[in-house]
Amino acid sequence: MELKVERREAIELWTIDGEPRRNAISMALLRELNAQLARVAPDSTLRCVVLTGAGDKAFCAGADLKERAGMSPEGVGEFHGLLRKALDAIEAAPQVFVAAVNGAALGGGLELSLACDLRIAADSAQFGLPEVSLGIIPGGGGTQRLARLVGVARAKDLVLTARRATAAEALAMGLVSQLAPGPRLIPEALALAERVARNAPVALRQAKRAIALGFDLPMAEALDLEQGLYQDCLETRDRREALRAFAEKRGPRFTGE
Repeated sequence: MELKVERREAIELWTIDGEPRRNAISMALLRELNAQLARVAPDSTLRCVVLTGAGDKAFCAGADLKERAGMSPEGVGEFHGLLRKALDAIEAAPQVFVAAVNGAALGGGLELSLACDLRIAADSAQFGLPEVSLGIIPGGGGTQRLARLVGVARAKDLVLTARRATAAEALAMGLVSQLAPGPRLIPEALALAERVARNAPVALRQAKRAIALGFDLPMAEALDLEQGLYQDCLETRDRREALRAFAEKRGPRFTGE
């Protein structure tokens, strides 16, 4: 097993369990990741997933280059197909995904974090897309998701120089939203996940969809999209429960219905 999964009520902690090889992405990891994503997609009781790497050196150092060296062109194509399927599934998942970047996030590792909804990093973490120094380009969404997140100029800087950004720089450019001392990273990431998980599941899903689907639309169309997703929330039991809880001065008990 290359992905360790721990359930904590409405939250799961997923740990890439490959510390000796800096949690690199292997074919086995991609198959496990896709299987877990398929498992949780219909789980309305799971509201947030925290994704991290084992140890304190690397979140994920990218593709397993030793494995890649022995791959046929068809094998490389299968690898990228599984990678894209996993990253797209994270973006489309009804759950909120939090990347807890515990060390170096390089190449496919950075792309994995970019597919998540929120990113928190250890203050010693590093971020980079070294592909052009290896004769290729980022192939897991790095050129697209990074530019949408931090802007074209900053994305070109990281992609075209192949340099590594520090955690402080990543915070300043909006690549991550929070830093934590290394020993506090997972507790802080789980606390963030708990803040997310206490909210209404349908509303979380619709908010995530509104941001993702509306980003590239003209404003009028994006506002129409938002209004439709908002209206869907009004018909839920959770919306009625929120109103009752407010009137009764208590916390809401959301069920995802």
